[in-house]
Amino acid sequence: MPTRPPWFYGVRPDDDAPADTDRLLVWLARRQWRSLLAGACFGIPWMLSVALVPAAVGRAVDDGIVARDGRALALWSLAVLGLGAVSAAAGNGRHWFAVKNWLVAAFRAGVVADRAVRRTGPALTRTMPAGEVLASFTSDFGRMGHTFDVFARFMGAVVSFVVVAVILLRGSLLLGLIMLLGGPLLVGSLAFVMKPLQRRQSAQREEAGRLTALGADTVSGLRVLRGIGGEDSFLARYRAQSQTVRRAGVRVAGTQATLDSAQVLLPGLFVLVVTGVGAHLAVDGQISAGQLVAFYGYTAFLTIPLQTAVEMADKLITTRVAGRRIARILATEPDHAALEPTGWVPPDAALVDPASGVTIEPGVLTALVAARPDDTAAIAGRLGRTVPGRHGVTWGADALDDLPLADVRARVLVSQADPRLFSGPLRGALGGPDDDARMASLAVADADDALAAVEGGMDGEVEERGRSLSGGQRQRLALARALLRDPDVLVLVEPTSAVDAHTEARIAGRLADQRKGRTTVMVTASPLLLEHADVVHLVVDGRVAATGTHRGLSRADARYRAVVVRGEED
Repeated sequence: MPTRPPWFYGVRPDDDAPADTDRLLVWLARRQWRSLLAGACFGIPWMLSVALVPAAVGRAVDDGIVARDGRALALWSLAVLGLGAVSAAAGNGRHWFAVKNWLVAAFRAGVVADRAVRRTGPALTRTMPAGEVLASFTSDFGRMGHTFDVFARFMGAVVSFVVVAVILLRGSLLLGLIMLLGGPLLVGSLAFVMKPLQRRQSAQREEAGRLTALGADTVSGLRVLRGIGGEDSFLARYRAQSQTVRRAGVRVAGTQATLDSAQVLLPGLFVLVVTGVGAHLAVDGQISAGQLVAFYGYTAFLTIPLQTAVEMADKLITTRVAGRRIARILATEPDHAALEPTGWVPPDAALVDPASGVTIEPGVLTALVAARPDDTAAIAGRLGRTVPGRHGVTWGADALDDLPLADVRARVLVSQADPRLFSGPLRGALGGPDDDARMASLAVADADDALAAVEGGMDGEVEERGRSLSGGQRQRLALARALLRDPDVLVLVEPTSAVDAHTEARIAGRLADQRKGRTTVMVTASPLLLEHADVVHLVVDGRVAATGTHRGLSRADARYRAVVVRGEED
C-alpha cells in the first residue's frame, strides 16, 4: 500500500499561489470554502437568534403583560429561552469553525511561503531584508488567518442587520430608514481611519524587519565586532533603529486607538439616535410599549453587528499588510532556472541528467569536473531531484504509488559545498544508529580533530552554525553526517575544498573504500579525489565534453588539464 498523507499539508503539489496580496487571499479562501461556508451556517443563526430576542420580548410585553394574557406571556418566554438555546448551540459551532479557518489559512500561507523560500534560496535575502523574511515566519502567518476567523461572525452580522432593519421598517418607516442608511454610513466613515492605519502598519513592519535583520547580522558577526572594537558602533545603530521602530509603533498605536474607540463611540451614538426617535414615536402613539422595548433591544443589539463589521475591516487591513509581505516572498525569482524532478529511479538504474548528458551508473564512483563550478553544481541539484519527495521537492506523483515514502526520502542525498551545522549536541547533529557508526564515519572524514574541538565530545554542544569550529572541521563533520545517512545515491559538492592536501588525500582513499559498490557522485576539481573516481565527466558550457578516467583525461584532454592541473604540469 502506498504511504501518502491524506491532506497534502493543505496544499496540493500542483498548486501555484499568486504573488498578489488580494489574489492570494482569494486563493486561500477558495481552498477552504467548505469550512468558511460551514462557519457562516453557524454564525448566521447564532447572531440572528440574538437579534430576534428583542422581538420576542416585545411580543411578550404587548401580548402578555399589557393584554394580561398569561398563556401568551409563557409562550413568548419559552421563545426567548429557545432563541437562547439556539444561540448557545450555534455559537459553539461557529467558534469551532472560526478557529479551524484561522489555523488552516495561516498554515496554508506558511506552506506556500516555505515552498517559495526553498525555491528562491539566496535570491530571497538579496531581494528582501532577512529580518523581514523572519518577521513573516514569526508573525505574518497568524495574521493571515484573522480575516478568516472573523468571517463567520461578519456573515451573521450582515444577515442580522438586514433582518432587524426589515423588522424596523415594518414597525416604523422612519426607524427602518435610519437603520438601513445610518449603519453603512457609520462603517464607511471608518475608511478615513483605516487607510492611514494600513500605511502606518506597513511602515512599522518594515522598520521592525530592519531591526531584526540588524540584530541577526550582529549575532553572526559578533566575534568580528569584538575583535575590531565595533560594539559601540553597533550599539548606536541598533539604538537608532530601535527608536525608529518605537516611533513607528507610536504612530500605529494612535491610529489604532482611534479605530478602537470608534468601534464603541459610533455604534453608541447610533443607539442613542434610534432610541431617541423610538421614544418620540412611542409618546406620539405611533408605536406600542412592546415595540418601544423591542426597538431599544434592537438598538442595543446593533452595536454587535456594527462592531463586528468594524472588526472585519480592521482584520482585513492587518491581513493585507501581512499578505503583502508574503506576496513579495512568492514573487521573488530564484537565481537559477527551476529544476524539475525527473521521477523515481529504481536502485539498479542509471541516473541521467538530460540537460547536460551526464549519466551516473549504479555502484560507481563518478566525478564531475568543470571550469565553471556553477555548471556542475546545477547538475548535482538536478540529480538530487530525480526522486520526488526529497527536501524542497513536492511529491505525490504516480511514481510514488509503488514506493513507501520512507524509502523515497532515503534514496538520494546532496551534500552542498557550504555545510550548515545546527546548534545542539554533536551526537544529534551527526545522527546515525549508534556511536560506533558515528566514529567510523568521523574516521572516514578524518574529523577526529573536529570531535576533539567540541568540548564534551559526542555529548558536547555545537554552537549555532558551528562557529567554534574551523571551516575545514565543519566541512568534515558535514561529510561524516552525509555518510551516516547511507543513501543509495550520495552527491558530494566540493567535499574537501576547505582542508589541506594531506587531509584531503586521507579522505579520498577512505571515502572510496567506504562507498565502494554504492552510487557516489563527487563534484570536484581536486586531483587527489579524482584519482579515486571510476568515471570522470568533463563538463564544458553545461554539457559533457569528455568522459574517462582521471589519468586518461589528464593525458588526452588539454581542457581537462587546464581545469584540474591548473598549470602545475610545467
